[in-house]
Parts: sequence; structure tokens; C-alpha cells
Amino acid sequence: MPLNTAQANLIAQYIHGRGAMPLRMPKMPPDLTKATVTSHYAHMTRASPKAIESATNSIADFVGRRREHGKSNAESNLVDRFELFILDANEKKVTEEADTRIPSSSIFTFNKEDHTLGNVIRSRLLQYPFVLFAAYKVPHPLEAKFILRVQTDGTITPRAAVIQSCRDLVHDYALLNQEFTKEWELRKMVGDASSGPANTNPPAGEAAGAAAE
Repeated sequence: MPLNTAQANLIAQYIHGRGAMPLRMPKMPPDLTKATVTSHYAHMTRASPKAIESATNSIADFVGRRREHGKSNAESNLVDRFELFILDANEKKVTEEADTRIPSSSIFTFNKEDHTLGNVIRSRLLQYPFVLFAAYKVPHPLEAKFILRVQTDGTITPRAAVIQSCRDLVHDYALLNQEFTKEWELRKMVGDASSGPANTNPPAGEAAGAAAE
């Protein structure tokens, strides 16, 4: 079974010493063996046979340990849920780095957040006339963070623009919650009034017939 580009690049980086074996590897073929890796990778690199053998031994041992623990490659890539929203001991929620290449521009990193917050902040920033550019990206699907780049026209700093957008979003969502709650209560009142109290008394005709009997 041939290896894909990501798997071949991983082996290449390891062989040439540009990276250590990661804790989480790309998905490997289910029938991976040292011979499979060597045969499919030997023609992709000028590395010595000894280097190829060392790399394939490491990869085979890694996959073997995963299989011994009964975990698939997909399961080994999963992160604990608490890592998606709980900050580490020395980790900040938001960090700012000035972009020296572009005037009035900064790069913000939001830790333990994802597209949900990144998209609403970006959308809000683009509504301001003093914001020239606003975009975000998630570096990796398994990393709970996003990177936001903001550029203003100079009348306000990027940091002040982000703070204002967050305050406006909090205000907007507070109004949304208030309006939703009001409509919900009105619908409940209308529904209760239309259903009315349960009538346990029989009709007048039935009551008269029962009395005659």
C-alpha cells in the first residue's frame, strides 16, 4: 500500500534530522511493515540505507506500541475534552504581537477557542470604518486556538478595536437574550390562554338526562 504525501514528508523529516518522532502521527496503512516503508520511500530520498532502516524501525515500533494498547490511529489523535477549554498553568487567554511589516497591524492569538468566537469577532471588526483588514485562521484542527490579524487606519489601535468589538458583541448578545426571553414568555402566555382550564362539568343536556334517570 503506497504512502501518501504527509506520511512521506514525516519520514523525510525524521531521516534528515529536522524533527523528532511526534506523539501523534498521520494515519498509516493498516498493514504497515518496515519493508513497506522502505520499499515505498527508498526512491524518494538520497538518504543512506542505514538512515532509512533507522527511520522505518522507529515508525514500526511506534505503530506497534499503538496497536498493543488497542488504539487506532484516529483514536490516538484525539485530545482530552478539557484541553479544549481549560487554560494551562502559564497560558494566557489572549496574546498580542505587533506586525512590524504592516503599519497599525497586530496578530492576536486566542487560546482555547475555535471558529465560533473567531468568526463573530472577525465579522464585527469588519463593520467598523476604521478597520482596514480583519481575518483569522485555525492553525490545526487538533489545536484549540485561532490567530486573528487586524489592521486599522491608525485612528485606533488594533487592540482597542478588538476590545471594542468584544464589548459590542457582549451587548448584542445581551439584547438577543432579552428579546428571546420576552418572546418566549409571551408565547407561553398565549399558549396557556388558548388551552384554557380543563372543563370537568358535562354539557347541560347530558346533565339533565342523568338527573331524569
